[in-house]
Amino acid sequence: MNQSDVIELDTALKTRLQEILEDRVTAMNCPSVFASLFQGTNVLMQAGVGERHSGAGAPGPETAYRIASCSKSFTAAMLLILRDRGLVNLDAPITDFVPEFTQAPLGHAYDPPTVRMFMSMSGGLPTDDPWADRQESISNEALREVVSQGVLLTTPPGTTFQYSNLGYALLGQVIEEVSGRGFCDLVTEEILRPLQLHDTGYEQDAVTPDRLAHGYRKSAQGWLELPFSDPGAFSCIGGLFASARDLAKWVGWLSSALRDEPDEAGPLSIASRREMQQVVTAIPQGADIAALARHASRNFGYGFGLISERDEKWGQFVSHSGGYPGFSSHMRWHAATGLGVVVLENGTYSGATQTGALLIDQILDDLDFQQSATTAWEMTEELARHATTLIQHWDEELAARIFEENVNLDIPFDERQAEIRRLIHVVGGLNEAGFPHLLERKSSTPLHLDWTLPGAHGALRCQIRLSPKVPSLIQTFQVTLAEPRD
Repeated sequence: MNQSDVIELDTALKTRLQEILEDRVTAMNCPSVFASLFQGTNVLMQAGVGERHSGAGAPGPETAYRIASCSKSFTAAMLLILRDRGLVNLDAPITDFVPEFTQAPLGHAYDPPTVRMFMSMSGGLPTDDPWADRQESISNEALREVVSQGVLLTTPPGTTFQYSNLGYALLGQVIEEVSGRGFCDLVTEEILRPLQLHDTGYEQDAVTPDRLAHGYRKSAQGWLELPFSDPGAFSCIGGLFASARDLAKWVGWLSSALRDEPDEAGPLSIASRREMQQVVTAIPQGADIAALARHASRNFGYGFGLISERDEKWGQFVSHSGGYPGFSSHMRWHAATGLGVVVLENGTYSGATQTGALLIDQILDDLDFQQSATTAWEMTEELARHATTLIQHWDEELAARIFEENVNLDIPFDERQAEIRRLIHVVGGLNEAGFPHLLERKSSTPLHLDWTLPGAHGALRCQIRLSPKVPSLIQTFQVTLAEPRD
């Protein structure tokens, strides 16, 4: 299955997914939850459970929640738009834009972190969620005063993943410095309006009051409603309000860049959208942000405002979560199928990440999805057939036709021929069935092929890798024992 194959959910699966959402509310994780499951622009299922605020009805696809740190993907996209226009160098130090930035005289002294390091959560600043989530409304002047008093760098910049909201707040200052415009207005004009994200904005009036979910925290008396914070210098870390409908549209636009035929439209190029979704900083196992219980062995890394995950069975996922006073959010998509999920909850740090991961995993489990093996290109297959002929009956003229010049220079043909004869003897001679009847074959790239030739007492493992030029010939040629002699 790939992105061109249409996913359909049967009734039994939809029932299980609905139960997951209902459990979120009945277990008192949040007063309400809305989830949308989709493939591109095709909505597979969407449902809201609970009350969007006390005494109100269930949320719908147009109900706006605070999406918290899912907002960081918009901040990163804005920086890349400015980078692509030649207005900002991602490898410039933060002090070029925020000269007030000062490292506190504790620990080692480091060179100032760069814009790229803050974008990829490797700027050396420590994790700071509880503190930073209460700073949204402070002014630019107050933020610059904070960093002028000294900030704590706990790891060498550019080396280690630490989830820093302060780093992203400073990126908002970079955006304002190079553009000469206010951050919230710029993102609205350059991203939200071109993509027609009409239910998205940095103030609660992004939607009408009847379409706004209110935020709550759990207390001894039950759910306690929390006030909304106003936009400010920290809005770029998590200040957006958005509906599931809009956030799904944002996910679809980002994920389309991973398709073989991506959607060209929009304010950011395909290449830059792909760049956002690739690992820049590895996230170590055990880090809170990678703590998905079902996937302890999955590899995680931070790109630009997004997390890239690699699963051995299912392939690449891209995601981000958000937690804010009163809210929790999660967006996630699967590169191979285009399957996406958005989950919005109105409970403080309620755990929408687990909800979203479970929903999408249920679907992939039900589909019995497994990522497709890499397929060798026809020219690779043809050269492998010639290489098989050469192994069975060495021919200097054929060798000269199929190999790049380095093959003979690395190990002369006469040495290769002698070693192949020795290995054929070890396995008791080769079956003369030829290339179409190989025991095993696999590829890691379209220019690579690894196959097995059977013998009477074992087998030979054969491997070729082609050069990157046209015409492409064999640059790597290996023949070894696949199995020990009986």
